[in-house]
Amino acid sequence: MSVFSDILAILSFLAIFFLVFTALTVMIAFFEKEKLKTPAAPKLHDFACVITAYKNFEITKPLVQSLLNQQYEDFHIYLVADGASLTDFDIENKKLTVLNPDPSLNLKVKSIIYALDHAHREHDFVVIFDGDNLAHPDFLQEINRYANAGFLAIQGQRTAKNLDTKYAAMDALGEFYKNYIERYVTYLLGSSAVISGSGMAVEANLYRGYLQSPEIETGKNLWKKMLQEDKILQNFLLRQNQKIAYARKAVCYDEKVTSAQAVETQRSRWLFSYFQNIPNVLGILRRAVMGLSWNQLYFGLITIAPPMFILLFSAVFLLLINWFVQPLMSLLLLISMTVFALNILLTLRLSGAPRAVWEAVASLPLFVLKQITALLKMGNPNKNFKHTEHTRKVSIDEVLSQKL
Repeated sequence: MSVFSDILAILSFLAIFFLVFTALTVMIAFFEKEKLKTPAAPKLHDFACVITAYKNFEITKPLVQSLLNQQYEDFHIYLVADGASLTDFDIENKKLTVLNPDPSLNLKVKSIIYALDHAHREHDFVVIFDGDNLAHPDFLQEINRYANAGFLAIQGQRTAKNLDTKYAAMDALGEFYKNYIERYVTYLLGSSAVISGSGMAVEANLYRGYLQSPEIETGKNLWKKMLQEDKILQNFLLRQNQKIAYARKAVCYDEKVTSAQAVETQRSRWLFSYFQNIPNVLGILRRAVMGLSWNQLYFGLITIAPPMFILLFSAVFLLLINWFVQPLMSLLLLISMTVFALNILLTLRLSGAPRAVWEAVASLPLFVLKQITALLKMGNPNKNFKHTEHTRKVSIDEVLSQKL
């Protein structure tokens, strides 16, 4: 019974820690301001903008136009149309190179490598976009400010380009929370922003080092069992104690899931990658302790924190058990869950979340249910992890004219 009580106490304290930790960091971040260096003679960095498109090539046209309309000049676009026909693609520009690999590559990281192998010149930074993204007119200009401040890895702010279904709004709600907690606050408090998977820029030589890393070489042969590219990249950067900046005004619009099936597919892939990545995060935490690195320590704690629905379900389960073993612990868990829930609402408020996102709060139980079914499907990645289809083909002007 003593061993059971000890294990229960440890698990309960861990749940309380992760429930309260993010709320504490938000409160501390209130007293911090961004301190961005501005050199006397800022450089106009040369950006290689890589767009990966799998089969659905039409969806990339608005993104290409949004990049060609940037308030910035020094860049070149490499659009990799993997497994797609170029018949109907009618955009031509000296800043655009369209690549159509044959045979098909069938993997995002292979498309990125293909693009850089066919680069027209040596670029200073590599910027990664997914085909469904849109870039704000000031995106590259903002990224350049952070590059001039000395950052070698910069994550832009990815935000919703569509809130047209309740699932899209709930998906956006999660991203508002993660943007604030895992990117903005971590960056303000001297650590690194978690990488989103697109809308990020990395110094070219550093990025090539990542593409040549053992994890990428191994992953290219694992198909859908490959650890997600964004996690491999952030692990690669944090092992070197690189700080990933968060450029909050460098906005990259992203299509949100619009159906229950899409939620299951997406979350199943994400959950598989979370559990797959735990050994890597433990390695970063070990480096943090050995090297006394706040950057690695804080980043490691944020990225090892359980997904929200797993954390809350675990807390409820522990609360019920403790009710019969240690009632005071049940009370502490209840208070911690309340703090956690209020902190979600606070971050939405601080992020200026639109009305559709606030209205989605009431539907969160439905979203959680779909994540539970996603958890049950993650055991067979090659069977269940299907490519997410993107259908919202809208221009940057249309998105900017809407009051999302």
